[in-house]
Amino acid sequence: MDVEERTRVELPAGVGDRYEVYVNGVRQEPGRDFDRVGGVLVFNRTLAHEGRLGPIRWLSMLLGIAGTYRKHDTVDVVYEVDGRRTVASLTPSETAGV
Repeated sequence: MDVEERTRVELPAGVGDRYEVYVNGVRQEPGRDFDRVGGVLVFNRTLAHEGRLGPIRWLSMLLGIAGTYRKHDTVDVVYEVDGRRTVASLTPSETAGV
C-alpha cells in the first residue's frame, strides 16, 4: 500500500480566518499547497526539519571539518492580533497518510 507523506504544522492560538503562509519565504496557497484542519495546517508534501545535532556533529563543526548542510524548511504564518501583524515561525512534523 502506497501512503502519501504529508506534513502537519500546528497553528498558534488566535489565528483566525485571515492569515498568510510561507515556506522558505515562498507564499503558499490554501487548497493547493496546504489544507487547514481546525488548528493544524496539513501540507501536501514532506517538509524537513533539522533535528538536534549530536556530539560528533558538534565536534566536527568545532574543528572546522564539516558544517550543517541538512535540509531545513521554515514555515511562517502571518496573522493579526489586536490589529497588529504577527509572524509565527512554526516547526513542521512529518505524518504518514494524514
